[in-house]
Amino acid sequence: MRYLPLSDTDRADMLARVGVSSIDDLFADIPEAARLKGLVNLPTRKSEIEVERHLNRLAGKNVAAGSVPFFVGAGAYRHHVPATVDHLIQRSEFLTSYTPYQPEITQGTLQYLFEFQTQVARLTGMEVANASMYDGSTGTGEAVLMAHRVTRRNKAVISGGLHPQYRAVVEGLSNLSGDKVVSLPADPTGTEDILAAIDGETSCVVVQSPSFYGQIIDLKPIAEKAQAHGALLIAVFTEVVSLGLIESPGAQGADIVVGEGQSIGNGLNFGGPYVGLFATKQKYMRQMPGRLCGETVDAEGKRGFVLTLSTREQHIRREKATSNICTNSGLCALAFTIHMTLLGEAGLTRLARINHANAVKLKKQLSAIAGVEVLNKAYFNEFTVRLPKPAHDVVEALAARGIIAGLPVSRLEPGKADLANLLVVASTEINTDEDRAAFAAALKEVLA
Repeated sequence: MRYLPLSDTDRADMLARVGVSSIDDLFADIPEAARLKGLVNLPTRKSEIEVERHLNRLAGKNVAAGSVPFFVGAGAYRHHVPATVDHLIQRSEFLTSYTPYQPEITQGTLQYLFEFQTQVARLTGMEVANASMYDGSTGTGEAVLMAHRVTRRNKAVISGGLHPQYRAVVEGLSNLSGDKVVSLPADPTGTEDILAAIDGETSCVVVQSPSFYGQIIDLKPIAEKAQAHGALLIAVFTEVVSLGLIESPGAQGADIVVGEGQSIGNGLNFGGPYVGLFATKQKYMRQMPGRLCGETVDAEGKRGFVLTLSTREQHIRREKATSNICTNSGLCALAFTIHMTLLGEAGLTRLARINHANAVKLKKQLSAIAGVEVLNKAYFNEFTVRLPKPAHDVVEALAARGIIAGLPVSRLEPGKADLANLLVVASTEINTDEDRAAFAAALKEVLA
């Protein structure tokens, strides 16, 4: 297709057709304060080789996660991904395949999605899982919308331990749809009384465990009260490896389980792509967003796979759709499935135990430093510490010493003085004893 630029007359005709006088009018819904004044501060033109040189210089300023001791978690975790995973997903039949509209020629795609669903259902302790969501945050937003459809109510209660970015997604979707959200205050100690917020108008209760602050939450009493009031419990996780050691949300009574699968098979990629995991009880299956692959037999009795349910708006009338999720994270889901297959149940359990043991070692070293208070009694591979100084300043000082020390809570919860000194740190199987010792030594020096 040739590129055919529009003339001024063409643009004027298009603007008249949509009923605006200028292109600027198309951006009227964007607040004035959020708009750029003038052009972006970039050269109007550069040669290809000049651009490459400039970008390489910028990239050289980055500190790669694998080059220094690294303790960041908070929804994005650095784990070892076997080379086998990347080797297999780079095969052309996986790398270039598209959505399985024609099952007779996409049996491979449908089969690995079916296996993915099976793994997610077993991990979460639920009866059925989809394949898949964009990521954990958008999956959480979709779970709340699903709960509203099931209960025919529109009030969601959000735990103060939910990841702030997940909460923002829920609040954004709810604002657009006119639904109610009751967001409880930040809960770094895991002591909030979420049961008191549940009433007869509640559609769902959204609780993360381990929480954003690393607290392990007992979901059973929350599930009991929510269900007694006709509401659903949405259990959220950001660290899927924790399910190798902690009792599954399904076993604790959750109605919907949603979370992030990045830790399995998917490395840190500057913010994505990730893979959202979503599972529920079978009775709610038809209200579940996304797609569901199934196993069947053909006319000759041979095993085959089909796209059993697909409630996306492209497939049926828009007003009947249960989701606006327009695709799935297929390649990331495949990476998850390959890595999980390599681990197996015993391997996942062993990996989870190593993660917890490493976090215990780090907690002992950090809690021995004067002025450092660990807020968690129970945790998986992540916990929160209160420092005697603003956590942001400490992290910057440690970065200058070659230690990526964790996430200052103030970065995601700005302007809250009571959270300014809190630092969320994670220690996975990647960290060595030398890494933890270097972290503790540098922190002691910075706080002195």
